[in-house]
Amino acid sequence: MKSNTTTIWLVLAAILAAAVWFVEKHLQPATQPANALLAGLRAADVTSIQITPPGGREISVSRTNNNWFLERPVAYPAQATAIEPLLAALEKLTPALRLSAAETSLHKNADAEYGFENPQFTLDINVGEQSWHLKIGKYTAPGDGVYVRLIGGAGLYVTDVNWLQLLPRDANAWRDTALVADVSAVDWLVITNGAKAIELRRDPTNRLWRMLRPLQARADSAYITAALQQLRSAAATRFVTDDPKADLTAFGLSPVELDVWLGHGTNLIDGLHAGKDSPDNPGQLFVRRDGWNSVVTAANEVVAPWRGDVNAFRDPHLLPITGSVAEIEVRGPNNFTLQRQGSNQWAVAGEKFPVDMENLQLFARLLASLRITEFVKDVVTGPDLQGFGLAPTNSSRITLRTVAGDTNTDIASIIFGATETNKVFVKRDDEAFVYALAQADVDQLPHAGWQFRDRHIWNFSPTNVAQITLHQDGKTRQVIHNGFQKWTFAPGSQGIADPVGLEESVNQFSTLTTALWLDRNFTVTTPGQYGLGTNSPQITFELKSGDKLSVDLGREVSPTALAAVTLDDERWVFVLPPAVYQLVDLFLKIPPGTP
Repeated sequence: MKSNTTTIWLVLAAILAAAVWFVEKHLQPATQPANALLAGLRAADVTSIQITPPGGREISVSRTNNNWFLERPVAYPAQATAIEPLLAALEKLTPALRLSAAETSLHKNADAEYGFENPQFTLDINVGEQSWHLKIGKYTAPGDGVYVRLIGGAGLYVTDVNWLQLLPRDANAWRDTALVADVSAVDWLVITNGAKAIELRRDPTNRLWRMLRPLQARADSAYITAALQQLRSAAATRFVTDDPKADLTAFGLSPVELDVWLGHGTNLIDGLHAGKDSPDNPGQLFVRRDGWNSVVTAANEVVAPWRGDVNAFRDPHLLPITGSVAEIEVRGPNNFTLQRQGSNQWAVAGEKFPVDMENLQLFARLLASLRITEFVKDVVTGPDLQGFGLAPTNSSRITLRTVAGDTNTDIASIIFGATETNKVFVKRDDEAFVYALAQADVDQLPHAGWQFRDRHIWNFSPTNVAQITLHQDGKTRQVIHNGFQKWTFAPGSQGIADPVGLEESVNQFSTLTTALWLDRNFTVTTPGQYGLGTNSPQITFELKSGDKLSVDLGREVSPTALAAVTLDDERWVFVLPPAVYQLVDLFLKIPPGTP
């Protein structure tokens, strides 16, 4: 049974393969209509075209390696987007009417009558050794058709007129207006501006750009990529001259004011030479593609990015983070280390409290966004570093590593130096340069590990609250919770309980979260520091389990207030959420004058 089944499957497979071959070979629809005027023409195979417009010079283009080039009347790259639609139309061009040789011979001067003595256009289409030669004569009487003669054939034809719109009237209609070739493969470039030369190369692994000349440094990959794309999408606005003997000094192209050379591997892909501003076209300048004689004009902004000095091409980000970070070590007045644990959890080394991931991500974004405001010095000596406060023994630094605890896996280490006029001098361990950062940016960086504590303070069920005790100005008031929106004052306490307001207050406090931690291990040494003292207002939530959760209120900071709680036997100062403080102000304070 198994043998027979296998044989059957093999036979079926062979039949299927044969059917597929037959359909592809014989039943696939032809790309060219059966009655096509230029039988056998395939647009993709055309190697060259010659077109002579009325009263004009012959336009000749050829295709090499899928790229089109003008050969006459001028040598220049051509536009495939202008040529290939014409070829596609010619491939599918069908005659609406055919006049035989016998019919046309009845006319004494048929060539003149049908417009072939002085044709609108002549076309020569070549595919290797095969060619088609067309003459385009007059329009038919209604104007919706045109007479066409296929040289070497008998008679003539009438076709529609739509495809004539694709014929060029002059060479410029088919000239490539791009200023450079495709830049997607560019992995090196050289910019020369007089005596200045800047060489940039892209790393094949991480695709980031580096500067090789006049100094070796990180380059601004985003800036370079944008400038390349702008250059590629730019177009010539006017073809000025094609004369190979033209005086290039008049255009600022000899000597050239600016060169941009584009390459890949060991090959030069293209080059652009920029000259003077065009006096007749404000906002335009003269440019020339390398290897071609033609001088054209283009918008000034096309080359503006390439006119910058060396620092314009340097990476302005002090610490671009491109890989995975497992540890961030901070050394300064308060040393701490953040370490990844698992796929997406972090901890502060030596601490038991959970880490707030949102705050950690903010820290990572701050580090990645640190922007160099000044390239202070590129060649520094020991005394220079001392003067900038950047001696190697400097203790203020941030280090990023790919493996937690492994000092051999440093990604980068930043040393923070002296401060001067709203700027901070910094240096990377792996670079010789001294930079400056804005003081305001540095001030945003966290300075202690406790700032990363999870901002969720506690979490309890509102139904588990037995009573609330308020201490304020030496007075105490207790409110007992008897059920949902059922509140009564304890014996000895007076006032009017708002059950809805108290219930909402408990709901908000049950998931108390701070916007910002301000201090840890706080002790009342300076009573006015946070407005917290021994007589500060206190709110205590007593749970049915017997646990008591207390928060002390400090100085008002509109629209909220500072507060303190005890967590893990430590006093923590934080900013109370404004919505919570509004409820405190309305429902959890002892009104003035209350006994």
